[in-house]
Amino acid sequence: MGAELGKYKSCVSARSTDKAILAGAQDGGIVTTLFAYALSEGIIDGAIVAGPSEDVWRPRPMVATTVEELMAARGTRYNLSPNVSLIKEATRSYGLDKVGIVGTPCQMQAVRKGQLYPIGLRDVGDKIALALGIFCMENFPYQSIVQLAEDHAAMKLESVNKMEIGKGKFTFTGERGQVVQLPLKVTHKYEQPGCHVCLDYVANLADISTGSVGSPDGWSTVFVRSKKGDDVWAKAMAAGCFETKPIDQVKPGLELVSKLAIEKITKNQKTVDERKTFGVGKGLRSPYI
Repeated sequence: MGAELGKYKSCVSARSTDKAILAGAQDGGIVTTLFAYALSEGIIDGAIVAGPSEDVWRPRPMVATTVEELMAARGTRYNLSPNVSLIKEATRSYGLDKVGIVGTPCQMQAVRKGQLYPIGLRDVGDKIALALGIFCMENFPYQSIVQLAEDHAAMKLESVNKMEIGKGKFTFTGERGQVVQLPLKVTHKYEQPGCHVCLDYVANLADISTGSVGSPDGWSTVFVRSKKGDDVWAKAMAAGCFETKPIDQVKPGLELVSKLAIEKITKNQKTVDERKTFGVGKGLRSPYI
């Protein structure tokens, strides 16, 4: 394993010990459990998460200040949720001094950039108390999810109970238990074009990053990356929030995480290189070099 996985202090396979959280979790319930623990211990006083909206399966950024609000945001909605846009509102309108935020790798990059160069984010950067990242190969506009569900999977979006991406398939599970799997080659044209310049699969810049890849079903792979992340993870473990297994003792393990990270970086580097020919004389700089 190399630079494609970023810097990290430890890596494990984990799942929440909270059965209520697991009941509605995408995989191991890592993000919800960490934020719930951090709220209860005063590590954060609120978290920016992708909550439900008036449109089914369309996420809406929301500030969760209770465990009940966190529970409403469980699971993955595979389309864009501009969580970073709420940072200023969380600290000003909500008056939060210790903010948690969850986001994709590009959103973690935006958070760190905002902390380093706080133009438009004055007095905000030092209030980011816990940044949790999620693995991401690519994301989709909402209309793409509608098309994939209704045109390709032949399921009304309202009847979809769960969506998952894994093992080369985009899987839709219906409320009656029916399962439709689409090969990912079908989904590529629906991807958000901006995703194709991203060189980060595992949220390198988060305090803690997590995703299902590398771990068995119902579990999540967890990278503890920063000193702050290490401190929070250690306290959550001591409080019995998670059960864990060494990552080298589970299948498919880090080999698959590394393979997919390299695949994303290699594929998207070609797009970055192509953009050098656009006429401006400069390409996009990788923030990880």
